[in-house]
Amino acid sequence: MKPSRLLLIWLAVLLAIGIVLGTLRALDFALPATLQAINWGLLLALLALAILDAVRLRRLPSPTVRRKMPGSLALGRWSEVRLEVEHAFQQPLQLQMFDHVPPGLSFDNLPLAVTLQPGQTSLLGYRLRPLQRGHFSFEHCEINLPSPLGLWSGKRLLGAPDQTRVYPDFARLYGGELLAVDNWLSQLGVRQRQRRGQGLEFHQLREFREGDSLRQMDWKATARHRVPIAREYQDERDQQIIFMLDCGRRMRSQDGELAHFDHALNACLLLSYVALRQGDAVGLSTFASEQSRYLSPVKGSAQLNVLLNSVYDLDSSQRPADYPAAVNQLLARQKRRALVVLVTNLRDEDDDELLSAVKRLSQQHRVLVASLREDSLDAVRQHAVQTLDEALAYCGAVDYLNARAQLHERLSAHGVPVVDARPAELGAGLVTRYLALKKAGGL
Repeated sequence: MKPSRLLLIWLAVLLAIGIVLGTLRALDFALPATLQAINWGLLLALLALAILDAVRLRRLPSPTVRRKMPGSLALGRWSEVRLEVEHAFQQPLQLQMFDHVPPGLSFDNLPLAVTLQPGQTSLLGYRLRPLQRGHFSFEHCEINLPSPLGLWSGKRLLGAPDQTRVYPDFARLYGGELLAVDNWLSQLGVRQRQRRGQGLEFHQLREFREGDSLRQMDWKATARHRVPIAREYQDERDQQIIFMLDCGRRMRSQDGELAHFDHALNACLLLSYVALRQGDAVGLSTFASEQSRYLSPVKGSAQLNVLLNSVYDLDSSQRPADYPAAVNQLLARQKRRALVVLVTNLRDEDDDELLSAVKRLSQQHRVLVASLREDSLDAVRQHAVQTLDEALAYCGAVDYLNARAQLHERLSAHGVPVVDARPAELGAGLVTRYLALKKAGGL
Protein backbone atom coordinates (compact mmCIF):
# COMPACT_ATOMS: atom_id res chain seq x y z
CA MET A 1 0.00 0.00 0.00
CA LYS A 2 1.28 3.45 -0.90
CA PRO A 3 -0.15 6.98 -0.67
CA SER A 4 -1.87 8.31 -3.74
CA ARG A 5 -1.08 11.59 -5.44
CA LEU A 6 -4.21 13.16 -3.86
CA LEU A 7 -3.03 12.35 -0.34
CA LEU A 8 0.46 13.64 -1.04
CA ILE A 9 -0.94 16.90 -2.46
CA TRP A 10 -3.10 17.49 0.64
CA LEU A 11 -0.19 16.75 2.94
CA ALA A 12 2.06 19.09 0.98
CA VAL A 13 -0.55 21.89 1.10
CA LEU A 14 -1.15 21.59 4.84
CA LEU A 15 2.56 21.33 5.61
CA ALA A 16 3.26 24.36 3.44
CA ILE A 17 0.56 26.32 5.28
CA GLY A 18 2.05 25.28 8.61
CA ILE A 19 5.54 26.34 7.51
CA VAL A 20 4.25 29.70 6.31
CA LEU A 21 2.37 30.32 9.57
CA GLY A 22 5.39 29.34 11.64
CA THR A 23 7.66 31.60 9.62
CA LEU A 24 5.33 34.57 9.96
CA ARG A 25 5.06 34.01 13.68
CA ALA A 26 8.86 33.85 13.99
CA LEU A 27 9.06 37.20 12.21
CA ASP A 28 6.67 38.70 14.84
CA PHE A 29 3.73 39.10 12.46
CA ALA A 30 0.43 39.38 14.27
CA LEU A 31 -1.68 36.36 13.25
CA PRO A 32 -4.95 35.05 14.69
CA ALA A 33 -4.27 32.09 16.98
CA THR A 34 -7.11 30.17 15.37
CA LEU A 35 -5.21 29.81 12.07
CA GLN A 36 -2.63 27.52 13.60
CA ALA A 37 -5.34 25.53 15.35
CA ILE A 38 -7.32 25.18 12.09
CA ASN A 39 -4.22 23.99 10.23
CA TRP A 40 -3.49 21.34 12.87
CA GLY A 41 -7.14 20.34 12.87
CA LEU A 42 -7.13 19.84 9.11
CA LEU A 43 -3.92 17.83 9.36
CA LEU A 44 -5.39 15.56 12.07
CA ALA A 45 -8.61 15.18 10.08
CA LEU A 46 -6.64 14.20 6.99
CA LEU A 47 -4.69 11.67 9.07
CA ALA A 48 -7.92 10.18 10.41
CA LEU A 49 -9.44 9.98 6.94
CA ALA A 50 -6.28 8.37 5.62
CA ILE A 51 -6.35 5.71 8.34
CA LEU A 52 -10.05 5.05 7.73
CA ASP A 53 -9.49 4.89 3.98
CA ALA A 54 -6.57 2.47 4.43
CA VAL A 55 -8.73 0.16 6.56
CA ARG A 56 -11.51 0.24 3.97
CA LEU A 57 -8.99 -0.52 1.21
CA ARG A 58 -7.74 -3.60 3.04
CA ARG A 59 -11.30 -4.88 3.33
CA LEU A 60 -12.10 -4.43 -0.33
CA PRO A 61 -12.45 -7.73 -2.21
CA SER A 62 -10.02 -8.24 -5.06
CA PRO A 63 -11.26 -8.38 -8.63
CA THR A 64 -11.06 -11.69 -10.48
CA VAL A 65 -8.81 -12.04 -13.52
CA ARG A 66 -8.94 -14.73 -16.19
CA ARG A 67 -6.25 -14.94 -18.82
CA LYS A 68 -7.01 -16.13 -22.32
CA MET A 69 -3.99 -16.97 -24.43
CA PRO A 70 -2.97 -19.55 -27.05
CA GLY A 71 -1.71 -22.85 -25.72
CA SER A 72 1.19 -22.64 -28.15
CA LEU A 73 3.18 -19.70 -29.49
CA ALA A 74 5.58 -19.39 -32.41
CA LEU A 75 9.11 -18.21 -31.73
CA GLY A 76 9.65 -14.59 -32.74
CA ARG A 77 6.01 -13.89 -33.68
CA TRP A 78 3.60 -11.56 -31.90
CA SER A 79 0.51 -13.10 -30.30
CA GLU A 80 -2.46 -11.58 -28.49
CA VAL A 81 -3.22 -12.19 -24.80
CA ARG A 82 -6.62 -11.28 -23.35
CA LEU A 83 -7.42 -10.52 -19.70
CA GLU A 84 -11.02 -10.71 -18.44
CA VAL A 85 -11.58 -8.66 -15.26
CA GLU A 86 -14.67 -8.70 -13.04
CA HIS A 87 -15.42 -6.98 -9.71
CA ALA A 88 -18.28 -6.78 -7.22
CA PHE A 89 -18.14 -3.04 -6.46
CA GLN A 90 -21.17 -0.79 -6.84
CA GLN A 91 -19.11 2.09 -8.19
CA PRO A 92 -16.89 2.35 -11.28
CA LEU A 93 -13.31 1.46 -10.45
CA GLN A 94 -10.16 2.73 -12.13
CA LEU A 95 -7.07 0.62 -11.76
CA GLN A 96 -3.79 -0.35 -13.41
CA MET A 97 -2.87 -3.90 -14.28
CA PHE A 98 0.42 -5.57 -15.02
CA ASP A 99 0.71 -9.20 -16.02
CA HIS A 100 3.77 -11.01 -14.67
CA VAL A 101 5.25 -12.28 -17.95
CA PRO A 102 7.90 -15.01 -17.54
CA PRO A 103 11.48 -14.26 -18.66
CA GLY A 104 12.08 -15.14 -22.28
CA LEU A 105 8.88 -13.47 -23.48
CA SER A 106 8.85 -9.84 -24.56
CA PHE A 107 5.62 -7.84 -24.25
CA ASP A 108 3.94 -4.69 -25.50
CA ASN A 109 1.13 -2.48 -24.09
CA LEU A 110 1.83 -3.17 -20.41
CA PRO A 111 0.85 -1.91 -17.85
CA LEU A 112 -2.83 -1.49 -18.70
CA ALA A 113 -5.17 1.23 -17.42
CA VAL A 114 -8.85 0.31 -17.26
CA THR A 115 -12.12 1.59 -15.79
CA LEU A 116 -14.22 -1.27 -14.47
CA GLN A 117 -17.98 -0.83 -14.65
CA PRO A 118 -20.30 -2.47 -12.10
CA GLY A 119 -21.82 -5.70 -13.30
CA GLN A 120 -19.73 -5.81 -16.46
CA THR A 121 -16.74 -7.83 -17.56
CA SER A 122 -13.87 -5.76 -18.88
CA LEU A 123 -11.70 -7.23 -21.62
CA LEU A 124 -8.09 -6.05 -21.89
CA GLY A 125 -5.31 -7.12 -24.21
CA TYR A 126 -1.59 -6.94 -24.73
CA ARG A 127 0.92 -8.61 -27.05
CA LEU A 128 3.55 -11.26 -26.44
CA ARG A 129 6.59 -12.09 -28.54
CA PRO A 130 8.60 -15.18 -27.52
CA LEU A 131 12.37 -14.89 -27.66
CA GLN A 132 13.06 -18.42 -26.44
CA ARG A 133 11.51 -21.81 -27.01
CA GLY A 134 10.25 -24.01 -24.22
CA HIS A 135 7.55 -24.28 -21.57
CA PHE A 136 6.44 -21.08 -19.81
CA SER A 137 4.21 -20.72 -16.73
CA PHE A 138 2.22 -17.62 -15.78
CA GLU A 139 1.49 -17.30 -12.07
CA HIS A 140 0.20 -13.85 -11.10
CA CYS A 141 -1.36 -10.70 -12.39
CA GLU A 142 -0.62 -7.49 -10.47
CA ILE A 143 -3.14 -4.68 -9.94
CA ASN A 144 -3.00 -1.28 -8.24
CA LEU A 145 -6.35 -1.00 -6.45
CA PRO A 146 -7.43 2.54 -5.40
CA SER A 147 -9.04 3.14 -2.00
CA PRO A 148 -12.66 4.35 -1.77
CA LEU A 149 -11.59 7.94 -1.02
CA GLY A 150 -8.67 7.79 -3.41
CA LEU A 151 -6.04 8.45 -0.70
CA TRP A 152 -4.20 5.13 -1.09
CA SER A 153 -3.27 2.65 -3.77
CA GLY A 154 -2.92 -1.01 -2.85
CA LYS A 155 -0.80 -3.45 -4.84
CA ARG A 156 -2.29 -6.95 -5.03
CA LEU A 157 -1.16 -10.13 -6.71
CA LEU A 158 -4.03 -12.06 -8.20
CA GLY A 159 -3.60 -15.71 -8.93
CA ALA A 160 -4.03 -16.37 -12.64
CA PRO A 161 -2.12 -19.56 -13.39
CA ASP A 162 -1.64 -20.41 -17.04
CA GLN A 163 0.81 -22.25 -19.25
CA THR A 164 1.96 -22.07 -22.81
CA ARG A 165 4.56 -23.65 -25.03
CA VAL A 166 6.79 -21.82 -27.44
CA TYR A 167 7.48 -23.82 -30.58
CA PRO A 168 9.82 -23.13 -33.47
CA ASP A 169 8.41 -20.77 -36.07
CA PHE A 170 5.82 -23.19 -37.43
CA ALA A 171 3.34 -20.48 -38.49
CA ARG A 172 4.72 -20.29 -42.01
CA LEU A 173 4.58 -24.10 -42.26
CA TYR A 174 0.81 -24.09 -41.91
CA GLY A 175 0.64 -21.18 -44.32
CA GLY A 176 1.24 -23.76 -47.02
CA GLU A 177 -2.26 -25.10 -46.47
CA LEU A 178 -3.68 -21.87 -47.88
CA LEU A 179 -1.72 -21.87 -51.12
CA ALA A 180 -0.87 -24.31 -53.82
CA VAL A 181 2.27 -26.11 -52.76
CA ASP A 182 4.26 -25.07 -55.82
CA ASN A 183 3.38 -21.39 -55.40
CA TRP A 184 4.08 -21.54 -51.69
CA LEU A 185 7.49 -23.11 -52.18
CA SER A 186 8.27 -20.53 -54.83
CA GLN A 187 7.48 -17.74 -52.36
CA LEU A 188 9.97 -19.25 -49.92
CA GLY A 189 12.70 -19.18 -52.57
CA VAL A 190 12.61 -22.89 -53.37
CA ARG A 191 13.62 -23.69 -56.94
CA GLN A 192 12.21 -26.88 -58.40
CA ARG A 193 14.45 -28.27 -61.10
CA GLN A 194 13.20 -30.10 -64.13
CA ARG A 195 12.99 -33.86 -63.95
CA ARG A 196 15.75 -35.91 -65.56
CA GLY A 197 13.88 -38.81 -67.15
CA GLN A 198 10.88 -40.36 -65.41
CA GLY A 199 10.04 -41.16 -61.85
CA LEU A 200 10.61 -44.63 -60.55
CA GLU A 201 7.18 -45.43 -59.11
CA PHE A 202 4.19 -46.37 -61.30
CA HIS A 203 1.22 -44.07 -60.76
CA GLN A 204 -1.52 -44.80 -63.32
CA LEU A 205 -2.47 -45.56 -66.94
CA ARG A 206 -3.82 -42.76 -69.10
CA GLU A 207 -4.26 -41.83 -72.74
CA PHE A 208 -1.10 -41.06 -74.67
CA ARG A 209 -0.47 -37.31 -74.88
CA GLU A 210 1.66 -35.14 -77.06
CA GLY A 211 5.16 -34.98 -75.59
CA ASP A 212 5.06 -38.43 -73.99
CA SER A 213 7.95 -40.76 -74.69
CA LEU A 214 7.41 -44.03 -76.56
CA ARG A 215 9.00 -45.79 -73.60
CA GLN A 216 5.87 -44.84 -71.63
CA MET A 217 3.61 -46.69 -74.07
CA ASP A 218 1.80 -49.68 -72.55
CA TRP A 219 1.33 -51.89 -75.62
CA LYS A 220 -0.92 -54.46 -73.96
CA ALA A 221 -3.34 -51.78 -72.70
CA THR A 222 -3.17 -50.07 -76.11
CA ALA A 223 -4.11 -53.29 -77.91
CA ARG A 224 -6.89 -53.99 -75.43
CA HIS A 225 -8.49 -50.53 -75.63
CA ARG A 226 -7.44 -49.81 -79.23
CA VAL A 227 -6.37 -46.34 -78.03
CA PRO A 228 -2.77 -45.31 -77.31
CA ILE A 229 -2.27 -45.81 -73.57
CA ALA A 230 0.78 -44.54 -71.65
CA ARG A 231 2.13 -45.33 -68.22
CA GLU A 232 2.42 -42.37 -65.86
CA TYR A 233 5.08 -42.43 -63.18
CA GLN A 234 5.59 -40.33 -60.10
CA ASP A 235 8.45 -39.56 -57.77
CA GLU A 236 9.22 -42.52 -55.58
CA ARG A 237 7.34 -42.41 -52.30
CA ASP A 238 7.64 -44.21 -48.99
CA GLN A 239 11.24 -43.15 -48.52
CA GLN A 240 12.79 -42.10 -45.24
CA ILE A 241 14.53 -38.94 -44.08
CA ILE A 242 16.54 -38.68 -40.86
CA PHE A 243 17.74 -35.34 -39.50
CA MET A 244 21.03 -35.53 -37.61
CA LEU A 245 20.83 -32.27 -35.67
CA ASP A 246 23.94 -30.84 -34.06
CA CYS A 247 23.04 -29.41 -30.63
CA GLY A 248 26.62 -28.53 -29.69
CA ARG A 249 28.30 -25.26 -28.91
CA ARG A 250 28.97 -24.23 -32.51
CA MET A 251 25.22 -23.93 -33.04
CA ARG A 252 25.02 -21.22 -30.38
CA SER A 253 26.22 -18.53 -32.79
CA GLN A 254 23.62 -15.82 -33.16
CA ASP A 255 22.70 -13.69 -36.15
CA GLY A 256 19.99 -11.23 -35.22
CA GLU A 257 17.45 -12.40 -32.66
CA LEU A 258 17.66 -16.13 -33.43
CA ALA A 259 20.57 -18.45 -32.80
CA HIS A 260 21.83 -20.80 -35.50
CA PHE A 261 20.16 -23.63 -33.62
CA ASP A 262 16.73 -22.01 -33.97
CA HIS A 263 17.30 -21.43 -37.68
CA ALA A 264 18.34 -25.08 -38.02
CA LEU A 265 15.16 -26.24 -36.28
CA ASN A 266 13.01 -24.09 -38.55
CA ALA A 267 14.77 -25.48 -41.62
CA CYS A 268 14.31 -29.08 -40.45
CA LEU A 269 10.62 -28.53 -39.79
CA LEU A 270 10.14 -26.87 -43.16
CA LEU A 271 11.73 -29.81 -44.98
CA SER A 272 9.75 -32.22 -42.79
CA TYR A 273 6.52 -30.57 -43.83
CA VAL A 274 7.40 -30.83 -47.53
CA ALA A 275 8.66 -34.41 -47.24
CA LEU A 276 5.58 -35.58 -45.36
CA ARG A 277 3.39 -34.09 -48.07
CA GLN A 278 5.45 -36.01 -50.60
CA GLY A 279 4.61 -39.27 -48.81
CA ASP A 280 8.00 -39.81 -47.20
CA ALA A 281 8.72 -40.72 -43.58
CA VAL A 282 10.61 -38.26 -41.37
CA GLY A 283 12.65 -38.89 -38.23
CA LEU A 284 15.12 -37.09 -35.99
CA SER A 285 18.36 -37.85 -34.16
CA THR A 286 20.19 -35.28 -32.03
CA PHE A 287 23.77 -35.30 -30.81
CA ALA A 288 26.04 -33.17 -28.62
CA SER A 289 23.02 -32.30 -26.47
CA GLU A 290 22.39 -32.70 -22.75
CA GLN A 291 19.94 -35.50 -23.53
CA SER A 292 19.95 -37.11 -26.96
CA ARG A 293 16.58 -37.58 -28.64
CA TYR A 294 15.60 -39.98 -31.37
CA LEU A 295 12.40 -40.29 -33.39
CA SER A 296 11.97 -43.16 -35.80
CA PRO A 297 10.89 -42.16 -39.33
CA VAL A 298 7.09 -42.13 -39.63
CA LYS A 299 4.82 -41.05 -42.47
CA GLY A 300 1.70 -38.90 -42.21
CA SER A 301 0.88 -35.30 -41.37
CA ALA A 302 0.60 -36.18 -37.66
CA GLN A 303 4.37 -36.70 -37.59
CA LEU A 304 4.91 -32.94 -37.88
CA ASN A 305 3.12 -32.43 -34.55
CA VAL A 306 5.23 -35.18 -33.04
CA LEU A 307 8.38 -33.42 -34.23
CA LEU A 308 7.20 -30.08 -32.86
CA ASN A 309 6.45 -31.57 -29.44
CA SER A 310 9.85 -33.28 -29.42
CA VAL A 311 12.00 -30.24 -30.21
CA TYR A 312 10.11 -27.24 -28.81
CA ASP A 313 12.13 -27.33 -25.56
CA LEU A 314 15.36 -28.56 -27.14
CA ASP A 315 18.32 -26.25 -26.72
CA SER A 316 21.98 -26.14 -27.70
CA SER A 317 24.68 -27.08 -25.21
CA GLN A 318 28.33 -26.28 -24.55
CA ARG A 319 29.48 -29.71 -25.73
CA PRO A 320 31.62 -30.21 -28.83
CA ALA A 321 30.21 -32.14 -31.79
CA ASP A 322 31.32 -35.78 -31.76
CA TYR A 323 30.54 -36.90 -35.32
CA PRO A 324 31.86 -40.50 -35.06
CA ALA A 325 29.79 -41.19 -31.95
CA ALA A 326 26.70 -39.65 -33.55
CA VAL A 327 27.14 -41.78 -36.68
CA ASN A 328 27.61 -44.97 -34.64
CA GLN A 329 24.46 -44.22 -32.70
CA LEU A 330 22.43 -43.62 -35.86
CA LEU A 331 23.74 -46.72 -37.63
CA ALA A 332 22.72 -48.83 -34.66
CA ARG A 333 19.17 -47.45 -34.75
CA GLN A 334 18.44 -46.91 -38.44
CA LYS A 335 18.84 -50.05 -40.51
CA ARG A 336 16.78 -49.16 -43.56
CA ARG A 337 18.41 -46.94 -46.18
CA ALA A 338 17.44 -43.29 -45.73
CA LEU A 339 18.43 -39.77 -46.62
CA VAL A 340 20.42 -38.52 -43.62
CA VAL A 341 20.53 -34.72 -43.39
CA LEU A 342 23.40 -33.68 -41.15
CA VAL A 343 22.70 -30.13 -39.93
CA THR A 344 25.74 -28.49 -38.36
CA ASN A 345 28.22 -25.64 -38.69
CA LEU A 346 31.31 -26.99 -40.40
CA ARG A 347 34.70 -25.69 -39.32
CA ASP A 348 38.15 -26.28 -40.76
CA GLU A 349 39.12 -28.45 -37.78
CA ASP A 350 36.39 -30.94 -38.71
CA ASP A 351 38.27 -32.18 -41.77
CA ASP A 352 39.47 -35.73 -41.03
CA GLU A 353 37.03 -36.59 -38.24
CA LEU A 354 33.95 -35.51 -40.16
CA LEU A 355 35.06 -37.02 -43.45
CA SER A 356 35.67 -40.48 -41.97
CA ALA A 357 32.33 -40.42 -40.11
CA VAL A 358 30.38 -39.34 -43.19
CA LYS A 359 32.10 -41.97 -45.36
CA ARG A 360 30.99 -44.69 -42.92
CA LEU A 361 27.46 -43.31 -42.93
CA SER A 362 27.41 -43.13 -46.75
CA GLN A 363 28.01 -46.86 -47.03
CA GLN A 364 24.47 -47.51 -45.78
CA HIS A 365 22.60 -44.22 -46.30
CA ARG A 366 22.38 -41.27 -48.65
CA VAL A 367 23.98 -38.30 -46.84
CA LEU A 368 23.34 -34.60 -47.27
CA VAL A 369 25.40 -32.15 -45.18
CA ALA A 370 23.83 -28.78 -44.34
CA SER A 371 26.30 -26.24 -43.02
CA LEU A 372 25.27 -22.86 -41.62
CA ARG A 373 27.45 -19.89 -42.54
CA GLU A 374 27.58 -16.84 -40.27
CA ASP A 375 26.10 -13.67 -41.72
CA SER A 376 28.98 -11.72 -40.19
CA LEU A 377 31.44 -13.46 -42.54
CA ASP A 378 29.61 -12.21 -45.60
CA ALA A 379 29.29 -8.76 -44.07
CA VAL A 380 33.05 -8.54 -43.43
CA ARG A 381 33.86 -9.77 -46.91
CA GLN A 382 31.56 -7.23 -48.57
CA HIS A 383 32.60 -4.28 -46.40
CA ALA A 384 35.00 -1.74 -47.90
CA VAL A 385 38.51 -2.07 -46.44
CA GLN A 386 39.95 1.25 -45.30
CA THR A 387 41.95 0.58 -42.14
CA LEU A 388 44.48 -1.99 -40.96
CA ASP A 389 41.97 -3.61 -38.58
CA GLU A 390 39.44 -3.95 -41.40
CA ALA A 391 42.11 -5.46 -43.65
CA LEU A 392 43.03 -8.01 -40.98
CA ALA A 393 39.38 -8.88 -40.43
CA TYR A 394 38.84 -9.24 -44.18
CA CYS A 395 41.85 -11.55 -44.61
CA GLY A 396 40.79 -13.65 -41.62
CA ALA A 397 37.27 -14.05 -42.96
CA VAL A 398 38.47 -14.98 -46.45
CA ASP A 399 40.96 -17.49 -45.05
CA TYR A 400 38.26 -19.07 -42.87
CA LEU A 401 35.80 -19.28 -45.78
CA ASN A 402 38.46 -20.82 -48.03
CA ALA A 403 39.12 -23.50 -45.41
CA ARG A 404 35.39 -24.25 -45.24
CA ALA A 405 35.20 -24.39 -49.03
CA GLN A 406 38.05 -26.91 -49.15
CA LEU A 407 36.23 -29.13 -46.68
CA HIS A 408 33.05 -28.88 -48.76
CA GLU A 409 35.01 -29.85 -51.88
CA ARG A 410 36.46 -32.90 -50.16
CA LEU A 411 32.98 -34.01 -49.10
CA SER A 412 31.64 -33.47 -52.62
CA ALA A 413 34.56 -35.45 -54.05
CA HIS A 414 33.41 -38.42 -51.97
CA GLY A 415 29.86 -38.12 -53.28
CA VAL A 416 28.44 -36.20 -50.30
CA PRO A 417 26.52 -33.07 -51.40
CA VAL A 418 26.81 -29.99 -49.19
CA VAL A 419 24.33 -27.16 -48.69
CA ASP A 420 26.27 -24.12 -47.50
CA ALA A 421 23.80 -21.38 -46.61
CA ARG A 422 23.22 -18.49 -44.31
CA PRO A 423 20.86 -19.36 -41.42
CA ALA A 424 17.80 -17.58 -42.84
CA GLU A 425 18.27 -19.30 -46.23
CA LEU A 426 18.88 -22.81 -44.96
CA GLY A 427 15.25 -23.98 -45.14
CA ALA A 428 14.77 -23.04 -48.78
CA GLY A 429 18.17 -24.54 -49.66
CA LEU A 430 17.34 -27.88 -48.04
CA VAL A 431 13.93 -28.13 -49.71
CA THR A 432 15.45 -27.28 -53.10
CA ARG A 433 18.09 -30.01 -52.74
CA TYR A 434 15.52 -32.53 -51.46
CA LEU A 435 13.21 -31.96 -54.44
CA ALA A 436 16.17 -32.23 -56.80
CA LEU A 437 17.11 -35.61 -55.30
CA LYS A 438 13.54 -36.81 -55.59
CA LYS A 439 13.25 -35.82 -59.24
CA ALA A 440 16.65 -37.30 -60.06
CA GLY A 441 15.43 -40.76 -59.20
CA GLY A 442 14.86 -41.13 -55.51
CA LEU A 443 16.79 -40.73 -52.31
